[in-house]
Amino acid sequence: MAAKRTSRRQFLKTAAAGAALLPLPAIAQGAGGRVVVVGGGFGGASCARFIKRIDPRITVTLVEANPTFIACPFSNGVIAGLRDLNAQEFGYDKLAADPVVLQLSPGTAIDPQGRTVTLGNGTRLPYDRLVLSPGIDIRWDGLPGYTEAAAERMPHAWKAGEQTLLLRRQLEAMDDGGTVVMSAPANPFRCPPGPYERASLIAYYLKTKKPKSKLIILDAKDAFSKQRLFQNAWKALYPNLEWVSLSSGGKVTSVDVAAMTLVTDFGRHKADVANVIPPQKAARIAEMAGVADRTGWCPIDPATFESKLQPNVHVVGDASIAGAMPKSAFSANAQAKVCAAAVVKLLAGGSPDEPKLINTCYSLVAPDYGISIVGVYRPADGQIKEVEGSTGVSALDAPSSTRALEATFANDWFKTITNEVFG
Repeated sequence: MAAKRTSRRQFLKTAAAGAALLPLPAIAQGAGGRVVVVGGGFGGASCARFIKRIDPRITVTLVEANPTFIACPFSNGVIAGLRDLNAQEFGYDKLAADPVVLQLSPGTAIDPQGRTVTLGNGTRLPYDRLVLSPGIDIRWDGLPGYTEAAAERMPHAWKAGEQTLLLRRQLEAMDDGGTVVMSAPANPFRCPPGPYERASLIAYYLKTKKPKSKLIILDAKDAFSKQRLFQNAWKALYPNLEWVSLSSGGKVTSVDVAAMTLVTDFGRHKADVANVIPPQKAARIAEMAGVADRTGWCPIDPATFESKLQPNVHVVGDASIAGAMPKSAFSANAQAKVCAAAVVKLLAGGSPDEPKLINTCYSLVAPDYGISIVGVYRPADGQIKEVEGSTGVSALDAPSSTRALEATFANDWFKTITNEVFG
C-alpha cells in the first residue's frame, strides 16, 4: 500500500509540474489580459493606446509592417502640389509612452482557435482578444484590364505613398491642354467623398497651372457624399470639370492600359493622365483570420466591433461593415475608442456599454474652400444606424469667409487627430 501511495503522490506532483508548463490565459494568471492589435493606422494605433490607458495591466502589442504610417486624409493635397508627402508621414516612437509593445513585422497567419498571430519574423503572439484594423486592399479582379502592372500607368493612389507621388508626377508632366480622366467606384469603398475632393483639387491644379486642360469624372454612381456642395462649387470654380453619372454612362467597365483609355457601355475615354479608383475589399489578413464574408468586408457586432464570424476577434476601421458609418479616418478613430472600452470590459468579464459614435468628414474644394458633413450613430437592429436628425452639412449658400473657415477647421482636425494617434 505504501508503494501505491508514493506512486499516487508522484503522479500528482508530475501532473502539477506539467500543468505549470501549459500557457494559461493571461487573465487566469492575475494580469489584465493580452491584446494584439494588427494595423497601425487611425483605427489600430488608437485602439492600442486607448486599451492601455483604460487598463494599464493589459499587455497590448501593436503589429505593423511599416515603421512609417502615411496618412490618406490630405493626400489629395499632395497630388495637387499643395503639400509634401512628408507632411503625411508619422512614426510610432510615442506609443512606448503608453506603453504599447510595437512589433514592426507583418502578420502572416492568424489562428483564431489557438488565439495566436504569427509574424513575418517568425514570432508567435498569443492573445485573449485580437483587434484587426488592416485597412483595404484593391480588388485586382474587380475591373477588367486593371492590374498591379496597370496601376503603374494608371495610378489609383488610394493607398497613400508612392502611388500618390506617381499621380502627381504625371499631372506635372502633362502638357497644358491635356485630359485627365478619373473613375469612381460603386459603394462601398474607402472615403466616400474622397474621389470628389481629389477631382476638386486636381481641377484647382489645372486651373492655376494648366488652364487649357480638362477633367472628366466617370462615376459608377448617380449620387455621392456632399454632392450638391461639390457640384455648386464646381460650377462656380471649375467649368472644365465634367462629372458623368452612372445613368449617363459613367460606369467604367474595363480599361485599355496600352491605349490609356477607360471604357464604358457608352463609349471610350482617352486620357493623358488616368486616375482609376477601383473596387476594394478588406485587407488580406482579414480573410486569413476568417472574419471577411463573401462581400470582402467584415461583419461586426455594432456595440463591440467583435466579428460575427470569429469569437474574440474585433475589426475596426475601413475593413469593417459598420452600417451607416462611412469608411473614414474619423470613423476608424471613433470605432477604435468604442472597441477599446468594450475589449477592456470583456476581458474583465463585464458587459460593454451601448455606444454612440460620431463622424465628421471635411473635404477641400480649394485650399481656402472647405465643406463638411457630420453624423451621430448608435447600434440598432443588429447594425450601426444614424441617429435620426443628427446629420449636418455645410450650408449651400455659405459666404466665402465660411468656406475659408471650414478649410482651416479641416487642417486643424488633421493636426489634432494625428497628434492624438501618433503624438
